[in-house]
Amino acid sequence: MQSIAVVGSGAVGTYYGGRLAAGGEDLRFLMRSGRQEVGERGLHVESVAGGFVVERPRLFATAEEIGPVDLVVVAWKATSNHHFGEVLPPLLHDRTAILTLQNGLGNTERLAELFGAERVLGGLCFVCINRLGPGHIRHTAKGLVTLGEFAGGESARVRGLEQRFTAAGIECRVVDDLAAAQWAKLVWNVPFNGLCIAAGGITTRELLAQEGGEGEVRALMEEVIAGAAVGLRVPRDMIDPQIESTYAMGAYRPSSMIDFVEGREVEVEAIWEEPLQRARGAGADLPHWERLLARIKRRLAERP
Repeated sequence: MQSIAVVGSGAVGTYYGGRLAAGGEDLRFLMRSGRQEVGERGLHVESVAGGFVVERPRLFATAEEIGPVDLVVVAWKATSNHHFGEVLPPLLHDRTAILTLQNGLGNTERLAELFGAERVLGGLCFVCINRLGPGHIRHTAKGLVTLGEFAGGESARVRGLEQRFTAAGIECRVVDDLAAAQWAKLVWNVPFNGLCIAAGGITTRELLAQEGGEGEVRALMEEVIAGAAVGLRVPRDMIDPQIESTYAMGAYRPSSMIDFVEGREVEVEAIWEEPLQRARGAGADLPHWERLLARIKRRLAERP
């Protein structure tokens, strides 16, 4: 059995790491805050796909205590990526793979720069989850993880990881063009996370109920697809299904909006700035996106 370390024990890391642990994987959580409480009470997941409890999760305060593992899953927010160089090296042996489950662009590139492109995998989570407290997650919809090699193409390694995720009850799909998949996820993240922040911290239901709300979402989705158009295959027919599925989510609180209202750092660079910079560099004209970024920055500046 291959060993796995989850770095970042928020909603994403706890949910997917918990499913892998419940499925029998050798799973080790790097958990600094809330570790004692989770150790005493266990890890609890309420889920539309079937709730579960991991009564004795393996919790560690430092990467040195975990030691080298076969797979490192990075699940912290991109705002913590400046810690890569200090946290990850104790977890690596010569063949350790690194899978990032982070939003936005630039994460896989930074990992490749630090640790070698041959180690790096990217994963995209399409899931509605919220962290209710230490070790307590509520999963309300979806759950798909899309996996790909940073270098592109398929591999026995990524197919094997797909099988392990699937065996743990995680819907999983492999893609051969990770860059296109990363942009495709931005089609939802840029408008919904961004507009919910720009409006002061509202849910997706409230956003879509606003006059002109859906129209602004659609305009931003069109711009994200246009921004990705140079050399990447991001289909335009994904807009209607994404909006329809968001209506079905109800009063969903996007993760970046939660970070905003709770006073935490927001992944502005990874989700909005870096992709926008790349798209403009390729010649795309993106006025709605530029206005949205300015609105987000004003909201963050006004926050107490």
